[in-house]
Amino acid sequence: MGIAKLTHYGLLRVTGEDARAFLHAQLTNDIENLAPKTARYAGWCSAKGRLLATFLVVPEDGGFLLQLARELAPAVAKRLSMFILRSRVKLVDASEDWSQYGLWSDGSGRTLEVGERDGMLQVGIGPGRALLLVPGAREPQPLADRPADEWALAEVRAGRPLILQSTQDQFVPQMLNLELSGGIDFRKGCYPGQEVVARAQYRGAVKRRMVRLRGAVLRPGQDLYSDDAPGQASGTVVNVAGDESLAVLQTAAIEAQAAVRAAPQAPPLEVLALSYPK
Repeated sequence: MGIAKLTHYGLLRVTGEDARAFLHAQLTNDIENLAPKTARYAGWCSAKGRLLATFLVVPEDGGFLLQLARELAPAVAKRLSMFILRSRVKLVDASEDWSQYGLWSDGSGRTLEVGERDGMLQVGIGPGRALLLVPGAREPQPLADRPADEWALAEVRAGRPLILQSTQDQFVPQMLNLELSGGIDFRKGCYPGQEVVARAQYRGAVKRRMVRLRGAVLRPGQDLYSDDAPGQASGTVVNVAGDESLAVLQTAAIEAQAAVRAAPQAPPLEVLALSYPK
């Protein structure tokens, strides 16, 4: 058991009669058929199919909450609002209106199931973990007693990427394994970048994939190097937690089991595969 305050996440709040249809037309996943008490991962892409943000979409009374990197919330709220046009939608940066906590529990509850109690929302994130969204300045009981770095490490080990300023507009969703982690629906209608994402899926055009690395303290957006392509960058760090990280590497380097390094002459990093629930 334990709880950590998660200050690196922000929240957008999307409400109004057309909120569901608006998000369905913008995100990589099916929001039109999202059940009331079920959350869903999704990406938001540029017209070129590159991720501008990754979201956890959480239904709430009157609309939806979109969890994203806190540092992106103001700019993403402004840019996403440009697509509202005549839709009956209100979109605001609600990061200051909610506190977010990571809970470690006994492992009960379904993944991405949303529960509500006293205005607080609880979302099952994985075995033994849940996200708690608390409105206003309220504090949950017990108070936070574990570091946020532990939550970040659990997310890295689960293979869940979080787009940051340093990694915006660099990756098509499949490079971050979003189709494996349930963040893309290929049967839904159009959204920004949809043709690029679909072409990458069905023509086998994805030549980079996300893996987990261990062995050095890296930084998001940092270049990586592999021995099968001497002298040139062949990977990018996505997220970091201690000496573990998520990184996108050339599939050729992964298949060749080539040594991956933070710099051309640095010690090799341990490359670990990621697995996702079927």
